Amino acid sequence: MSGRPPVEIDTSKPHPARMYDWYLGGKDNYPVDEAMGRQMLALDPRVPVMARVNRAFMQRSTRWLARSGVRQFLDIGTGIPTEPNLHQIAQEVAPDARVVYCDNDPIVLAHAAALLRGTPEGRTEYLQADVRDPDAVMEGARKVLDLSRPVALSLIALLHFVSDQDGAHDLVRRLMAELPSGSYLVVTHATADFTPEESKAATEKLKAAGVTLALRSREEFTRFFDGFELVEPGVEVPHRWHPELGEPVPGQEDGIIPGYGAVARKV
Repeated sequence: MSGRPPVEIDTSKPHPARMYDWYLGGKDNYPVDEAMGRQMLALDPRVPVMARVNRAFMQRSTRWLARSGVRQFLDIGTGIPTEPNLHQIAQEVAPDARVVYCDNDPIVLAHAAALLRGTPEGRTEYLQADVRDPDAVMEGARKVLDLSRPVALSLIALLHFVSDQDGAHDLVRRLMAELPSGSYLVVTHATADFTPEESKAATEKLKAAGVTLALRSREEFTRFFDGFELVEPGVEVPHRWHPELGEPVPGQEDGIIPGYGAVARKV
């Protein structure tokens, strides 16, 4: 990890990765992130449960993919390290699995050494890039992954921070176009379908703080998988996707989890 430029962290406005860290009980966040996080909790006190449900979905889907023979993973919107992380799940099942993490928040870069500590050399790497620049993402991924072989593209709790103006659906199509048949798309996404009033208020508060929140309906979410083969049970609330592959998150059944998750195969 040596030779990287100094990390410059903007603490003047909240950042989704650092807010997520705060929801999960982490310490790699700033007062501006906690302040906005508390505003979100005032609207819906179950936000930390939602964050943990997303992490649990990542773990279960990674376990399912690795057991299904996938040996390459590209995780965009990695976030600040938590354990177990994607590479730990994948390499527990398949020690030869290769993983590339990607995020645009400099604080994640600052923790990349910790993220990669103890991993086999050359099998796990981190790159700083934004999903809105798919060319840069794939250029970095090619240095570790063999893009002639299947790759699982993981976009966990990321796309609801990418607006329609930024072409969220087109970005997913461009990324998947770089991957061969047999690759997988893994997505979780927040929605306003179940809590429209609270969701509208959250969107407005985040917008005022300079953070985009693009909540999408079930139909809009499902469009990310157009042309791909959905893995059973298809589009589902995240904690009900193959629950047998992991432990339940405390509180996940205490009301609606306003989001969707799915995994699909490129044929």
